[in-house]
Amino acid sequence: MAGKKLILAVDDDASVCEIYEKGLPLLGFDVVCASSGGKCRQALEKNKPDAILMDIMMSDTDGISLTQEIRSNPDTSHIPILVVSGLSDAATLNDAILFGALDYVVKPIDMEILKNKLDRIFELQDKG
Repeated sequence: MAGKKLILAVDDDASVCEIYEKGLPLLGFDVVCASSGGKCRQALEKNKPDAILMDIMMSDTDGISLTQEIRSNPDTSHIPILVVSGLSDAATLNDAILFGALDYVVKPIDMEILKNKLDRIFELQDKG
């Protein structure tokens, strides 16, 4: 597939969305930000992103439940999910992986680490 990969970033913190919207295009990705679980669902109806960055703690839905929901929907189950969280405890991260996330990044976000993890996910996808 030619062109930039589309990243759906789900985070209810406007400043985090701003970081994604400024930083991801500089790393060669297109980005759509969703500020809630509901907006994430709407975005998934409009676009099929190449990957999803999922916050865990949001006001309307927690990211782990949303990850599980995306995984259980045949239209979206193939989309890789990278959990991004301010929580770095093993239980939360284990839950994220258990419910379908491929990897995680702990906030504050290091864009270089984020790019490396996204590149690795896309490499694995391309291989098959």
